[in-house]
Amino acid sequence: MPGAYALGLDFGTNSARALIVDCRTGEEIATAVAGYTGGQAGILLDPRDPNVARQRPADWLAAAARCTQAALRSAAKVRGFSPGHVIGIGVDATASTPLPVDASGRALADLPAFRRDLNAQAWLWKDHTSFAEAAEITAAAAKVHPEYLAKCGGTYSSEWFWSKALRCIRVAPKVMKAARYWVEQSDYIPAVLTGNADPATWKHNVCAAGHKAMYHEKWSLPAADFLARIDRRLGELRRNGTFQKAYTSDTRAGELCPVWARRLGLPPGIPVAVGAIDAHLGAVGAGIKPGALVKILGTSSCDMMIHPNNRPLPDIPGLCGIVDGSIVPGFFGLEAGQSAVGDIFNWWVNYFDRGERAHAELSATAARIAPGASGLLALDWNNGNRTVLVDPRLTGLLVGQTLHTTPAEVYRALVEGTAFGARVIMERLEEYGVKVREVINCGGIAEKNPFVMQIYADVTGRPMRISRSAQTCALGAAIFGAVVAGRAAGGYDSVQAAQARMCGLKKTVYRPDRRRHAVYDRLFELYRQLHDAFGTAAYRKSLHNVMKDLLAIRDRARGLTR
Repeated sequence: MPGAYALGLDFGTNSARALIVDCRTGEEIATAVAGYTGGQAGILLDPRDPNVARQRPADWLAAAARCTQAALRSAAKVRGFSPGHVIGIGVDATASTPLPVDASGRALADLPAFRRDLNAQAWLWKDHTSFAEAAEITAAAAKVHPEYLAKCGGTYSSEWFWSKALRCIRVAPKVMKAARYWVEQSDYIPAVLTGNADPATWKHNVCAAGHKAMYHEKWSLPAADFLARIDRRLGELRRNGTFQKAYTSDTRAGELCPVWARRLGLPPGIPVAVGAIDAHLGAVGAGIKPGALVKILGTSSCDMMIHPNNRPLPDIPGLCGIVDGSIVPGFFGLEAGQSAVGDIFNWWVNYFDRGERAHAELSATAARIAPGASGLLALDWNNGNRTVLVDPRLTGLLVGQTLHTTPAEVYRALVEGTAFGARVIMERLEEYGVKVREVINCGGIAEKNPFVMQIYADVTGRPMRISRSAQTCALGAAIFGAVVAGRAAGGYDSVQAAQARMCGLKKTVYRPDRRRHAVYDRLFELYRQLHDAFGTAAYRKSLHNVMKDLLAIRDRARGLTR
């Protein structure tokens, strides 16, 4: 029997990655990465407005061709492999990263008239220019359609689909007049790969639609009349340029078209799965199951869980959505996360430590500092708060600095701040009955920084496990490629069957230290005090104790008091 391989294409914030997996053994035989060439690390910025973050759609496609060709060259060294043995392709991408396209599905950014227009580019997930529009949508839905908000945590975000569309309508009417559709990156790329030039027939993914665009099977997308109450043009976009049904990623989007088969170096006709959000497929690649919280740790974090869709599940305030089938078909997908994690560490190293110390060196120094000994406490809101406050206008905070504070102490406090933010999310899930029985971490930080992982274990009081695969998002995409190919072609009939062969955990486990955890419990009380004081309107208590308590914890950690 010939071999059977699946290709996973992962479109991240700064680069695209191709992963080729042997469906029968689960072995990852080849991978390659290609960075986006536009802007700063692939991101188009505006020096006048720090909220702007855009991307060129052409960069995604060029990177896809480069990394797939490179992965195929590497796989050619494996005995028995042939491009003709690739049986299925899966795709994941960032979200919400929408872009305007014309009636034939062409990105407006590719047309000469709009090539230099930032507003005609893709609006990257971390673009926060639409914070006012998000507040309008939240207020309008709360009045007349609270059910729209109930499934996305109670607050609509500036990171999401409709707020970005509304912002584009208002600041770039020429762009939106020329656009026939406003589509997600994770829908656009499968359509391009399959050669589908009719956006009216694209199979849109329930993952992005449900978590970012208020889609639900009971009402589809929000009603055009409701959106028109906010802005007439938004209602027109809903009537004329959107879809009615969304699909899970075990559905075929189509087959690889001849043009893209040549560009990638594959035979045409390979089934391509409906897309999904990168973090959600990362959870699949990490082996997500009921009770397991999967943390995708990178520039930001995404925290994913699943819950059987035949069992009751309450709406959970502050989450980024509860969507049936968004991660694994047959299960509700729960998404939470933090808007900045690795970005915060990079910010400190690159801007304030002047890049003189590598992360490894700074981590080694910070690891020698006892919990609480720095006297510092940080809020991890340098890019706003995604969960549970859902507020992009919140900013970072560092409390407890003295004239003796060192760069390593600040670095440790920033890491601890992100760990406290992660603990807030876990406690919110459990408050509403979703028990976190194990934590599986994946992404670059989980792979490369034991210092961070140990702090996460000590702060949360939970063991931190690591996914076996270093490419969980691409692996999750490959799993869906194997599923849409089907068992007869050498693939699988279900996600769970594919996970059983392709997923696993590393032997390394970071276990919490009881004494360190006790110190972090005291610090977490102060973190929650700052969290509620700066993040909620209802907080009315004094913060007078915070600095004094930090000093007391510091002095005990240094052995100055008992």
